Amino acid sequence: MAVHDFRFGVNMLKPGPRAEWVQRCREVEDLGFDVLAVPDHLGMPAPFPAVVLAAESTERVRLTTLTLNTAFYNPTLLARDVVGTDQYTDGRFELGLGAGYVRAEFDKAGIPFERAGLRIDHLERTLDELARYYADETEPDPVQQPGPPVLIGGDGNRVLRLAAERADIVAFSGAYLDGGLRPRDAAGFAERVRHVDAALNGRDIERNLLVQQVLVTEDSASAYAGLAVQFGNVVSAELLAETPILLVGTAREIAEKLLEYREEYGITYITVIERGMADLAKVIPYLR
Repeated sequence: MAVHDFRFGVNMLKPGPRAEWVQRCREVEDLGFDVLAVPDHLGMPAPFPAVVLAAESTERVRLTTLTLNTAFYNPTLLARDVVGTDQYTDGRFELGLGAGYVRAEFDKAGIPFERAGLRIDHLERTLDELARYYADETEPDPVQQPGPPVLIGGDGNRVLRLAAERADIVAFSGAYLDGGLRPRDAAGFAERVRHVDAALNGRDIERNLLVQQVLVTEDSASAYAGLAVQFGNVVSAELLAETPILLVGTAREIAEKLLEYREEYGITYITVIERGMADLAKVIPYLR
């Protein structure tokens, strides 16, 4: 397994007026992050317009979707949007794809919530159509050839195997569905990484982790107790101290933990939810 340099991203959840969005995007770049990400949930920013405006507002950061709910999209029309976004971001775009998992959003959108296997079938068809569209001489060419890098994110066996086989980046959610999202402990997360390793067949791909919270503090025990309350006390503070999707401690301690993640799991691309970006920015200098 090749050792990659660290990359750090921010997943931008909060919609807002144009001027506010521009200011927040510039803050991501000014804090030293490498990637600005936009999720795909109802009630959050519309992914493609948000990514294009982020590109206009910044100079250096890469832009990505973390992740598109592929089941919402016709593959050919999605391919058109991907090429257009790659063009209008001057080739700074990375395409993040997922199978979708929030049933209430499907219901609200009037889209059938198919079983997981069918949603992943659609994700596979989308990958095939993207490749076909990029090669179609009657369609515009993406800036990046043969197309933008592809990230596939999730936690289940099949979607992680698909990422190992076909993506440039695998994104570990670090959580599973059980009446809501539940964080995986260290052993459960390590098993998910081994599942990807077994399917790589010699391929070297970048590995991303979506971190739900970063807290730079001298009092980790109190911080984990507070996080347990935020989780409705359905998860113990002890388990939260083991899960990779929370980073708690001093900036140096968190940096050491991320170095361990690189050594143990090959993870070098860390994305944090927007609320934690100021704290993760304190960690970044230790890892450059």
